[in-house]
Amino acid sequence: MRNLRFAPEEIIETIKMVQTEQLDIRTITMGISLRDCCHPQLAAVAAKVYEKICRVASRLVAVGEEIEREYGIPIVNKRISVTPIALVAESADSDDYVLVAQALDRAAREVGVNFIGGFSALVQKGMTRGDAALIESIPAALAGTERVCASVNVASTKAGINMDAVARMGRVVVDAAQRSRDRDGLACAKLVIFCNAVEDNPFMAGAFHGIGEPECVINVGVSGPGVVLRAVEREGTGLDLGDLASVIKRTAFKITRMGELVGRAASARLGAPFGIVDLSLAPTPAQGDSVARIIEAMGIERIGTHGSTAALAMLNDAVKKGGAMASSHVGGLSGAFIPVSEDIGMIEAAAAGTLTFDKLEAMTCVCSVGLDMIAVPGDTSAETIAAIIADEAAIGMVNRKTTAVRVIPAPGKGVGDWVEFGGLLGRAPVMPIHTESAAAFVRRGGRIPAPLQALNN
Repeated sequence: MRNLRFAPEEIIETIKMVQTEQLDIRTITMGISLRDCCHPQLAAVAAKVYEKICRVASRLVAVGEEIEREYGIPIVNKRISVTPIALVAESADSDDYVLVAQALDRAAREVGVNFIGGFSALVQKGMTRGDAALIESIPAALAGTERVCASVNVASTKAGINMDAVARMGRVVVDAAQRSRDRDGLACAKLVIFCNAVEDNPFMAGAFHGIGEPECVINVGVSGPGVVLRAVEREGTGLDLGDLASVIKRTAFKITRMGELVGRAASARLGAPFGIVDLSLAPTPAQGDSVARIIEAMGIERIGTHGSTAALAMLNDAVKKGGAMASSHVGGLSGAFIPVSEDIGMIEAAAAGTLTFDKLEAMTCVCSVGLDMIAVPGDTSAETIAAIIADEAAIGMVNRKTTAVRVIPAPGKGVGDWVEFGGLLGRAPVMPIHTESAAAFVRRGGRIPAPLQALNN
């Protein structure tokens, strides 16, 4: 940490960001390899998974709290990501992996983390028996646990889109919603369907410990939409967009430095290598902690109107450039998230009708992830959900970026009703979507070929 020297002015500025602009370390996420937990009996797999997580992560929460007190920087969440369970459980004697999900949940509760990610499968080119078993286990696993998060990668730029997996995931989302109907379909809020998933993402619900990662690693997710908002507001309307992008870039630089400082401190105290710092403008429902408000401060009257996509593209790019300047270990997703239920500005724009589903899809072309925390009518068919996933996967595949879908078909609710999740997951109006069918397209199955890597125009 010798090269992370902070001037007194920087320290004072950081204290101000924390106290008045809602700057925080959103998560310290410990990635743990479970590849040595394979066993022919599923009960033994579950036992080994529980034991290893409890052993390796026993000090994670305590160390996070220690750093929080010492540096005076809020560390909101301490989390764990693990090797995709489809890989770990595949050699076992069962096709029902709920037992492993329950072991993950118990381990998360034992060590005190709020979420554990990695009930996952990577099926962009095809499925093994273990992949299929995990996918079929997702609805019961998420409905029956509190802290487990799941993800499935169904597409990539190199492999194309696995439409058989996409169709399955449409059914899984609907099933998960119905199993948690008493909680407005909350199980779906813990499920992400990816294209081009990254292996070092510290943010939930899509975090998993990639197979190219070390035995154990510390990844940090920093969130500072409030800090960026204040920086944009201070400049008023006098700057052109190029100069405003430079302001955002410098702000992102400062935030990233703080994230690396905390990550390296956690790494040293836990005896695990430091992985990456992910600077993502991940909002919360709190006032002043909104990505939508940043877009509006740039001159957009309400997010969702014309110009929103261009403003978001500029914001996302400036954040990435500032982070890359500040650290050689920037990774994860790093950019701007636009989860509807978790951002007060997004919530208000969706309720007013300015922010539509189609506009959100357009904005995902330039944001960090994709269609995130969007409530749709509870009677939406599995085929329509699959078509939404396919559309978003196509955006990621063609543009060589990570995209994802986290939608909640709210059981028993229609357009204009509200879902209430509380906490960081927030609340959202049920948004209208197209009612014309894409079922015949989805049922064709097969694999949409990967795009040509040249002649792109």
